[in-house]
Amino acid sequence: MENFSVLLVDDEAEFLAALVKRLTKRGLNVHTAKSGEEALAIIKGKRIDVTVLDVRMPGIDGVQTLSEVKKLDPLIEVIMLTGHASIEAAIEGMELGAYDYLMKPADIDELFYKLQDAFKKRTLQQAKIQKLESLKS
Repeated sequence: MENFSVLLVDDEAEFLAALVKRLTKRGLNVHTAKSGEEALAIIKGKRIDVTVLDVRMPGIDGVQTLSEVKKLDPLIEVIMLTGHASIEAAIEGMELGAYDYLMKPADIDELFYKLQDAFKKRTLQQAKIQKLESLKS
């Protein structure tokens, strides 16, 4: 599988650092943001394939950030990260177009497989769009 770009969004610096280290070792191009606002700025300036988004953050929360991400690029796949207390928010995120959700602390292997699956879905959607556009012209 080709190297793809992941944006990790979480306000817990130690958690982010651990994920970056583990996912970078697996060959992913990893970016980080500590808030929803920072995540949106990164998405505006870089090609991001999949975003891992914490539900609970100061400022705009994960669900609001998801909504804005989908406005910027509907094909970015988003995996919501949630603690036990915010399952409802993760479900709301799924209704708004999140690819999936994981409970914290996330198992790195499970997260990696979900990232790969989300990237495959994005790639298939992009291919369908390109095929439709080529049929139109």
